[in-house]
Amino acid sequence: MSSLQPVRGTHDLIGETQRRHAHVVETARRIAGLYGFDEWATPIFEDTRVFARSLGDTSDVVSKEMYSFEDRGGESLTLRPEGTAGVCRALVTNGLTQSLPQKIFYAGPMFRYERPQKGRYRQFHQIGVELIGAAEPLADAETIAMGRDILRALGIADETVLELNTLGDAESRTAWRAALVAYFTEVKDQLSEDSRNRLERNPLRILDSKAPQDRALVADAPMIGAFLTDDARAFWDGLRSALDLLGVPFRENPGIVRGLDYYGHTAFEFVTERLGAQGTVLAGGRYDGLVAEMGGPRTPAIGWAGGIERLSMLLEATPPAPRPVAIVPMGDAAGGVSVMLLQALRASGIRAEIAYRGNAKRRLERANRIGATHAVLIGEDEIARGVAQVKALDEGSQGEIALDAVVAYLAGAMRG
Repeated sequence: MSSLQPVRGTHDLIGETQRRHAHVVETARRIAGLYGFDEWATPIFEDTRVFARSLGDTSDVVSKEMYSFEDRGGESLTLRPEGTAGVCRALVTNGLTQSLPQKIFYAGPMFRYERPQKGRYRQFHQIGVELIGAAEPLADAETIAMGRDILRALGIADETVLELNTLGDAESRTAWRAALVAYFTEVKDQLSEDSRNRLERNPLRILDSKAPQDRALVADAPMIGAFLTDDARAFWDGLRSALDLLGVPFRENPGIVRGLDYYGHTAFEFVTERLGAQGTVLAGGRYDGLVAEMGGPRTPAIGWAGGIERLSMLLEATPPAPRPVAIVPMGDAAGGVSVMLLQALRASGIRAEIAYRGNAKRRLERANRIGATHAVLIGEDEIARGVAQVKALDEGSQGEIALDAVVAYLAGAMRG
């Protein structure tokens, strides 16, 4: 029988990979907290209708990529392909639509049946935020600024560029959609098969087609700027002014679109050239109609999500492994005192380990292998005198410390 391997499109998070992953999540959680965001955790699977409503029945995600199954009770369930829909469902079912605004941070695994490639997995992980209940351009600007601050705290802001677009309001999009349908209908025979199918259902999606024959046609397609209402233009101007005030540089990209009706106004992406084709590392926009799709009242909202795997790949260095203190008992008589010291160190917040077998030499060798900063050697003679031998493994120096002072001494050494 062949050895079992991870399912295609999944990967294990161990060692350096896990430390990079955890660093992204912990950094994002810390910065989100500074902006007043609280963490939510929603189920990994939901009623399939949650995602069919949020992503649209005709989207590629719903039609080709979702992991859906019928449970033993006959319910259609789906592993979440993204985080926003579950958060909006939770807002409604927990009766929070009258307690706005809600500022939410989340992190966790998502699932899509896609072709695995660099930075893209079938089980992937995201950080994300949702600001629900604020309709002003400043809310969008702050949410984007928080994303920039997370990238900066990770040391990768200089590796990314913020690209920004407006989708206008509903009136703007209706006029723009009509113009797009008229334009693409005239060149329908030159479109890819996917774009011909999208022409009737969702013409905005043609604008982000990757097919070469579509790209040439998209270059001359009407853009939304010519169709913005006065209110939509005021929102767009307010967003850009707020970003300038917050010191967030951006590049306008009229090609950033969202295909569903509940998206409007702001759409943005932080992109990089370091990851090849998978260049988007954090993206989002305004979705004032999604809470209503989940059965709540029409509620303004803005949010974004970032791929943890891609962000991890951009980190310049792997966070160092935590370094413990190693307790080295010398002889059976030292076992009890060693265990008591071990627990005292942990109670003081110091990572501490003990080898379960082997003589003192082998235990010291293990202390070096696990990267311990210090080894604390305790034998019968040390116990009789009320001391321990404390060895600084990086410098090789060693000295006697009173047993009741070892914890304080190591705490100071670890800080210094």
